[in-house]
Amino acid sequence: MNRNKLRKTILFLGVLFSLVGMQNMTPVLSQDLQLTPIFEDVNLYPKSPQNRMIIRGLSGGPISAKETTGRENTVTGPCVGFIDKKPDHRLILNGFFESLKLEVKSSEDTTLVIRGPGGSWCNDDFEGKNPGITGQWFSGTYEIWIGSYQRNKYYPYVIKISPE
Repeated sequence: MNRNKLRKTILFLGVLFSLVGMQNMTPVLSQDLQLTPIFEDVNLYPKSPQNRMIIRGLSGGPISAKETTGRENTVTGPCVGFIDKKPDHRLILNGFFESLKLEVKSSEDTTLVIRGPGGSWCNDDFEGKNPGITGQWFSGTYEIWIGSYQRNKYYPYVIKISPE
């Protein structure tokens, strides 16, 4: 795990434990929450029943999205916000997906950068202040970054991946 991901993981755990402490310590965390890793990589196969996934992480980093993509805009939206040098996740698609939706959910305003077969895609405000991308996806490896609007500001998020 690189240094930035380690720092973000420690920050995520600190936020998580703070939230747990505010719950009067009587409710017990569900096993899913306790065992849910962050910064996961995902493998998906077309027509598989396991194609609906939720992955977690912390947005943000020191590098502008424009610097990583080399563009201000893509066909899916603007390349805005700040991200890490290395991707937060890798999505490996083992076949062509006719329609796949990737959407980010966070309590803060986040941005999205994806680099994969055929180029780079960015998005902001797909649904409200949450970014996302939907459409046809080719087989291959996609690198995914979730950004924050301020440099080195980190916020928890979940990514929902599902066929449409």
